[in-house]
Amino acid sequence: MKNKNHTSLKFLKKSAPVYCTMICVLAIFSSCKKDAGVVLNNKNISVAQAFDHSQTLVVKPVTAVAPIVLNGQSNLVIRGDSINGGSQPCITLINCKNIRITHCQLVNSNLVGINLNNCTSIHIDSNYISHVSTGVYALACKSIQVVYNQMQNMQGPYPKGAFVQFDNVNGSYNRVEFNKLENILGASHPEDAISMYQSNGLSTDPIYILGNWIRGGGPSKTGGGIMLGDGGGSYQIAEYNILVNPGQYGMAVSGGTNMQIVSNQIFSIAEPFSNVGLYYWNQSGHPSSAITISNNKVKFLSGLFGGENDYYIGSGSSTPNGWSTNTWGANLSATILPAVIITNK
Repeated sequence: MKNKNHTSLKFLKKSAPVYCTMICVLAIFSSCKKDAGVVLNNKNISVAQAFDHSQTLVVKPVTAVAPIVLNGQSNLVIRGDSINGGSQPCITLINCKNIRITHCQLVNSNLVGINLNNCTSIHIDSNYISHVSTGVYALACKSIQVVYNQMQNMQGPYPKGAFVQFDNVNGSYNRVEFNKLENILGASHPEDAISMYQSNGLSTDPIYILGNWIRGGGPSKTGGGIMLGDGGGSYQIAEYNILVNPGQYGMAVSGGTNMQIVSNQIFSIAEPFSNVGLYYWNQSGHPSSAITISNNKVKFLSGLFGGENDYYIGSGSSTPNGWSTNTWGANLSATILPAVIITNK
């Protein structure tokens, strides 16, 4: 069902400046040996500095430490720390390279859980992040991997509120994969769950948003699930993600070139803020082309307009490649995700 009077979308989500004036207290660091690469997705694309996630993940609080700030550091592991951020980001990396953040519990910050500024080759895996403004925010970075984390209850407010936001992230080996992400209505105030703002992959190695589980959104009438091409960008692929009740929209391309939304499942009940399941609408102010939206399954009930509202193509936007292969009114329900997806609190 086409969208009716689709006027409540917003597309520009440039985040606030990075906060850098903090006291630096280092916890447990060790030299990071180069790990053997492994394949993290069914596309057989090897991820730089990938690690073995096959073992059962158990994250428990350890001795609490103060927020961590590193500037110009490299070849380190931040592991097993429990940080209450308070008025500071839990972890801030500036001009850093080849850092792994793993098995940490990062909670209760008025700002960002993990704040990256001008960093390269940062691997963030197997962490629990909760009650922060945004889970992971990467500005002007390269080769950022956010994989196998669990995050809950992003607090915003706008322009924050994402689990993961890439802002001018470019180049190869950029990944947001296999994360479990949940916002509980009344305990959170999110915007987009995963946001790609003016970020560019490569034709040979796009930015991958793959295999994430996302549940919960709202009450914002502008935020939703996965946003590609916000403000433009290029070579981004969102594939095999599962979204349940993600907010105002499910998944979208709002600009850019060489964007793909493929083989995802999107479901929502009617909520006061729910609008449209899947859309393409170039609102970037820049040319947009080579958009593929194919083989997705969508069932999205609109509380804003009433009835089922699975898709929308914005005014002046061409029909994406593969559009006829999507399944509207799919046989989906909230049970496409398990009842419990967050297990590491």
